Amino acid sequence: MAQLNVEVNGRPYAVGCEDGQEAHLQELARLFDHQVRQVSQDMGQLGDTRLFLMGALLLADELHDARSRLASLQVEVTRLQADRARVEGKAVAALENAAAKIERLAAADA
Repeated sequence: MAQLNVEVNGRPYAVGCEDGQEAHLQELARLFDHQVRQVSQDMGQLGDTRLFLMGALLLADELHDARSRLASLQVEVTRLQADRARVEGKAVAALENAAAKIERLAAADA
């Protein structure tokens, strides 16, 4: 397990993570630090616990919104796939109908 130091609101914190995940953890810490600093700027210095709580709640709200958008998009993708399948079915039927007419015309000319 890897150990690294991250900085949140100007204070260092030792954090462990799986080997190879250090860069990812650093990016997450930067994201959280940005959120905490924004809360601190908007609301003033509240103490680390309250700042962290507010930052975490704001990030959780963003995550909830993203999941809701993803669910809506998944529903839309499913609808579009069904529409595509229906259109493809109609196209196949039209092509089969056209092929049958061509075969009848060819047979009539023979």
